[in-house]
Amino acid sequence: MVELLLCSMLTILPDFLFRRFVQGKRLGREITLFTIWFELRWGITLCLILTLSLITTIFYFHPATKAANSVFRTVTIMPEAAGRVAETFVELNQRVTAGQPLFRLDSTKQEAAVETARRKIAEVESAMAGAKSKLAEADGRIGQARAALKQASDELKAREDLQRRSPGSVAVRDIERMRVQVTNQQGAVEAALASRAGALSELESKLPAEKASAEAALAEGEVDIKKTLVVAATDGTLQQFALRPGDVVNPMLRPAGILVPARRATALIAGFGQIEAQVMKVGMIGEVTCIAMPWRIVPMVVTEVQTVIASGQVRATDQLVSVEKMAAPGTITVIMEPLYAGQLDDLPQGGSCIANAYTNSYAALQSPNLGVLQRFGLHAIATVGLVHAMILRIQALLLPIQVLVFGGH
Repeated sequence: MVELLLCSMLTILPDFLFRRFVQGKRLGREITLFTIWFELRWGITLCLILTLSLITTIFYFHPATKAANSVFRTVTIMPEAAGRVAETFVELNQRVTAGQPLFRLDSTKQEAAVETARRKIAEVESAMAGAKSKLAEADGRIGQARAALKQASDELKAREDLQRRSPGSVAVRDIERMRVQVTNQQGAVEAALASRAGALSELESKLPAEKASAEAALAEGEVDIKKTLVVAATDGTLQQFALRPGDVVNPMLRPAGILVPARRATALIAGFGQIEAQVMKVGMIGEVTCIAMPWRIVPMVVTEVQTVIASGQVRATDQLVSVEKMAAPGTITVIMEPLYAGQLDDLPQGGSCIANAYTNSYAALQSPNLGVLQRFGLHAIATVGLVHAMILRIQALLLPIQVLVFGGH
């Protein structure tokens, strides 16, 4: 409508004034409702052409969108394992700080596992004390076996010496019996050494490994007990939190609630049409008006332009994706931040806005190689941005009326 009014002032209005005051035609006589088209046909035609051209130029070089939102991320509240709620410490819509306890799950099973691990550690420590006693006993048996071996060896040697000095003085059978006894004592010494090695291995390897395993189980159980206490990961406000003692929560099926981080809106994410892909650039100046901040225009700047369009995303599935399912054109995602800090502090997270972006031709106009028509075109493009700025201000003025009166709120 604004473009039509502006164009009519340059076409239809001069045509009418020429026919009325120059040609002397009178309203109701020569110029009537039935002769308007014939009398003003050139002005009406030029007005329509100019209006369409102006609208196309404005919306291409100075794009606008109603899909501008202050998006935010929520934190899902859930334990690492399923369990039954034993106690809750907060209520719905309560503000919490990072590390504040939210609820606690029943930890009977985990406490039993911790107690079992502690008893296993005590059992292993008792076995280690017994192994030390066995090691001392083995040392004693080694000494006893070595002494018996030495005694048998000495007696065998004495009898063999006597047999050499006085053959027949000692029975051959006695010598053979002593040799067998020496062999038995040698085996006893080796058995005692093996027994000591087994006790030493049990004391230095097996039992410490069992103790370390039990201590690891104890640490794991203590960690599991700590996991039954769910705390807030960040400062924020609890939403959809309605847990009561006895409820069962499951990280796969039933989360406990949602935590909305306590942050202010610092940027907007806007979706512009694909036709503006060659126009949207980082550094473009823009403006927004938001439903939650009526009658306010906030200057913005484009800080990032996403290089991909979400509607073309493909991920691996067990079915081939038909291209016709992606026929709906997506939008170019643009991040816009306030030109001055703090201007979006009053905007609630998730607020919807109307955004304009304006093409800046200042750098192009500094080139000395531009012709006259090119300079005129760039100046004209920059000038018609004023129309879009006027439209945004009219929208900001009418937005509360549309929402409250015509929207039925």
